Amino acid sequence: MVFDRVAVPVAVCDVYGAVQLANPAMAAECGTTPGRLRGRDVLELFRPQEATQVERIAEALRLRHRSRYQVSVCWRSPDGTERYGELTADPVSDTVQETPALLVMLRVLGGREPSPEAPPTRVTPMEARILALLAGGATTARAARETDLTVDGVNYHLRRLSARWDATNRTELVARAYALGVLAVRVWPPAPTVPAGSE
Repeated sequence: MVFDRVAVPVAVCDVYGAVQLANPAMAAECGTTPGRLRGRDVLELFRPQEATQVERIAEALRLRHRSRYQVSVCWRSPDGTERYGELTADPVSDTVQETPALLVMLRVLGGREPSPEAPPTRVTPMEARILALLAGGATTARAARETDLTVDGVNYHLRRLSARWDATNRTELVARAYALGVLAVRVWPPAPTVPAGSE
């Protein structure tokens, strides 16, 4: 089939943007096979840079305007590179009365290497305070009293920190807080350093 041999990433979508058919070049941009793109929303695969562009196109399609529509998009390629480009959608149908399908073509304009993720040292002032209390030997109940939180509230913050730092227990949480510079070394009672910021 000629469609599969086209080097440009191309897909046929319904009027709502669900992929009905995609060529291998389009699937390669998403790191999958053409069959696995079927039913996926093209604007979830390729994120629009401006929501207003999409709203204008949706309104035009509702009014059955038959123009070429362009949307600036970005997406992450299979190798992790942030890519950007332009989706062009052309309504196509056999008759004017028929609900059109969209012939969608992707023009790749460039890419940016993924920026290295910042180390997960950012904590809220509340998280830093709870860590300092734990480092000083406080129980969950005492930490709750001193921070005006409930016990569940303290546990909520501890669960978030444990997930962020991949810590299995409170001792490891406190050790990581010192290693990451969240708690000041050689200070008693334990105290947070200046928090890196709030989330």
